[in-house]
Amino acid sequence: MTAHVEVMDLVAQMKAAEQAFVLATVVRTVSVTAAKAGAKAIIRPDGTIVAGWIGGGCARGAVLKAAREALADGEPRMVSVQPDDMLAELGVKPGENRDGIRFASNMCPSKGTMDIFVEPVLPHPSLVVFGASPVAMSLAAQARQLGYHVTLAAPANDLSVVPDADTLIDGFALGELHHAKRFIVVSTQGKGDEAALRAAVATDAAYHAFVGSRRKMTALREKLVAAGVSPQALDRVKAPAGLDLGAITPEEIAMSILAEITVERRRGQRAANVSQGS
Repeated sequence: MTAHVEVMDLVAQMKAAEQAFVLATVVRTVSVTAAKAGAKAIIRPDGTIVAGWIGGGCARGAVLKAAREALADGEPRMVSVQPDDMLAELGVKPGENRDGIRFASNMCPSKGTMDIFVEPVLPHPSLVVFGASPVAMSLAAQARQLGYHVTLAAPANDLSVVPDADTLIDGFALGELHHAKRFIVVSTQGKGDEAALRAAVATDAAYHAFVGSRRKMTALREKLVAAGVSPQALDRVKAPAGLDLGAITPEEIAMSILAEITVERRRGQRAANVSQGS
């Protein structure tokens, strides 16, 4: 079995296990370089190269930096490692971005050029829905269609139909969750609001929201703060959940929540795109 096949086998295994990593591929070389076009490497979020090889220290630092950034914003990028005289001819400085390419200096004696494509592979985003309300059920179903890994937590006795979810939890005790960027929505709508909110704010997430009015959230906040829940954690909960689209039906409300989650999910990518385009 070739090294290339071994790398791609591991890529498939890590994807199936919903692990985050970067696949770095050498797409072009000029003059003498340690790695040749087609060489691949798998890089974990901690910077460890777990399989493959893309050359020595001449390119490693620039690729690892690009890998960290790619995992942070979810966007692929191209890194071009070139000797200083060639960068000067192009009129670019090490670390500069131009036309979607980041340039880095090759300080090795070989003075070769190597272009590496850095591709982040991220687990499906995670949506945790508390409750068995019509909004909760619609939210789970729509999110699955958009590629989210959905966990629905609700007492089994509250479920009138089997929800469309990857993971179903009886009650509000979440336990170990899917490892990915996480979004949490409490849609209990009168059935276990306090318990669900307590569990929701105790769970790390990029987004917390409550399906209900501001007045109801204010009343729940007072009760939970009196019971010892952190006020700062409760203040991070968006209530009412979703963008103001004039939604009325459960399906429309679920859509407005997913629209708001999409805005939050893509925020880093939009910022990266604006930065690269400037």
